[in-house]
Amino acid sequence: MMRAVASILWRRFDQEGHDACLLSEASSGWNLRGHALFVQDGEPCSIAYEADCDADWHTRSARADGFFGTQQLHYRIDRLTERQWTLNGEHQAEVDGLIDVDLGFTPATNLLALRRFALDVGMATPAPAAYLTFPELRLVRLEQTYQRVDAAHYAYAAPMFGYHETLEVSPLGFVLDYPRLWQAIVRTG
Repeated sequence: MMRAVASILWRRFDQEGHDACLLSEASSGWNLRGHALFVQDGEPCSIAYEADCDADWHTRSARADGFFGTQQLHYRIDRLTERQWTLNGEHQAEVDGLIDVDLGFTPATNLLALRRFALDVGMATPAPAAYLTFPELRLVRLEQTYQRVDAAHYAYAAPMFGYHETLEVSPLGFVLDYPRLWQAIVRTG
């Protein structure tokens, strides 16, 4: 049985879109579940997503289902006990050994690494993740770093995208302000 902990709604800035997400706790871990609606390359996109983690915030699985234009999307990501990853049952060697999943169409999954690392103010860490690209939808290794600046801010860098900004984060770990990309409109919890 899952207990809802918090929810959030974001507005997207780099293109038209919104994303709503619910964080829940279960006896065996944590669950993020949401829905992103946005425009990509002039096409409507609707993606329901979910990420399942153990009690220590290690990703166990994720999924993304919906459509992009007229293309149906059904993706299942699993992190196996040997730290191997699969995408729709196919081994993804490039991301083997990683712990976190990062779904490229939503800011929700940043919460997973932020909660798992639980950095003290001034601390920094590399946080490579198994990144589901969009619109290609393939898993690649995303090198990224987080440095906790204060109680509500993290310096974040993802060199692959040339992105270096300070994120504002809620006490539960949801990104509230993702400069130039996303901003929270409303949240509970």
